[in-house]
Amino acid sequence: MEDITFHPDLIHAIFKHVWTRRALEREKNEGADAIDCEVGPATSKKNRPTSANANALKLSCELLRNFVTEAVQRAATIAEAEGVSKINATHLERILPQLLLDF
Repeated sequence: MEDITFHPDLIHAIFKHVWTRRALEREKNEGADAIDCEVGPATSKKNRPTSANANALKLSCELLRNFVTEAVQRAATIAEAEGVSKINATHLERILPQLLLDF
């Protein structure tokens, strides 16, 4: 049986949303009177389209699936040690620092 994973279109939509927000924030922070120090007009970060190829999206989906699976397993271990049958937010909060260091 194949593991259920995130859909590449969903991950791509999330990436595009983040890229758009960062571009808008960058434009807002630079202001209208900022001088562009890039050599040519086509080399500016604002003018380059941001994209991800299919393999990068598949890999991102797999990495996210592994991250979520590991988080749930670690939180379940903590919940089981406490004698609780349900994972709650405090279990995730306790495993998050080490999980982020491991990934």
